[in-house]
Amino acid sequence: MHLLVNDSDPHARGVSRGTQLRAGLADTLELYLRWFDTLGIPEQQIRTYALRLLDNVSAWRSCYADEITGIAVGAGIELWQAAALNGRTEIIAADPRTQPECSTLVRVPGTSSPFGIQTWDWHTELSNCWHTHEVHGTRYAFAGITEHGILGKIGVNSAGLGLFFNILGHQDDSAAGVPVHVLAAAVLGEAGSTAEALDLLRTAPIRTSGAFTLLDSDSAVCAELSPAGVTTLDPEAGFLVHTNHFLDPDAAAREKRGLFEPDSQLRHALVTTRLQDYPTPAHAVDLVAFLRSDPGEPKLCCVPDPDAAFGDRWATLATVLIEPAARTVRVHAGSPNTLAGWRTFAAAETVVAR
Repeated sequence: MHLLVNDSDPHARGVSRGTQLRAGLADTLELYLRWFDTLGIPEQQIRTYALRLLDNVSAWRSCYADEITGIAVGAGIELWQAAALNGRTEIIAADPRTQPECSTLVRVPGTSSPFGIQTWDWHTELSNCWHTHEVHGTRYAFAGITEHGILGKIGVNSAGLGLFFNILGHQDDSAAGVPVHVLAAAVLGEAGSTAEALDLLRTAPIRTSGAFTLLDSDSAVCAELSPAGVTTLDPEAGFLVHTNHFLDPDAAAREKRGLFEPDSQLRHALVTTRLQDYPTPAHAVDLVAFLRSDPGEPKLCCVPDPDAAFGDRWATLATVLIEPAARTVRVHAGSPNTLAGWRTFAAAETVVAR
């Protein structure tokens, strides 16, 4: 599914998003509420968390609270439900179960513009609950992927700023602060460079962790977000690699143990080894080979165990390639192992109809 969201008014953008997603969003909401239930989070607690998170968004950037309100109106769901979708990472922050997640690789050539790739691993039951989108009416137009009802995730904007997104786990994570998916939408909609993105992130109250790998036409940096603040990681030998554990040593001291380990460390090590063994990628598509995996290897490409219970069936739902200099994002609905072609979207400015 592909959405075009085109309005300068945040509430109207939300209504448009919710209206276009009305049927699929109901399925997404049902699956998330079912998953929250398996985690032992009662609906009343979800409602409390969600509305508190929405208040935090409103205090930080009211335009995003307005947009979430518009989603609820357009989709015909309750406000707390739209807020819960956008705050789903924060609501599940206390879940201690081990889970595979996403892998990101960015090439920073030095003599030309950076480019990068990410796999997005999530519950296989949600394989029909995400979409590509093009968003206009924000400071910068942007294109990429996100889940139904959620403002932003992975993409590139018309200023040539790209964003990859890996979840992390910190001992102090909680269902508070500004949701990381709202932060992703804000970065893509408002920031014109990696420096502007970092400045924006440092204004936000962050209470749940994630790694935002940022790349523009000239530079790349990874921002590790946690309740302790924002720390940055620079490329090493022309690459940035991130999975789902903290690489900053201070943040790593407060890692939430047992959540992504040892899977995350094994995936990171496999990609790092390939940087030494494989030919240096000259083009963005050359990165695909670095994120393939075979049975018995660390799970860069997730295939769900058919015998696993609901909530534990992980799959690589999408592979995303970003070239900031071209303002393009390429998307494959599946893993690098199944890649046969791309859908390509450009983040271009348009005249917004009023």
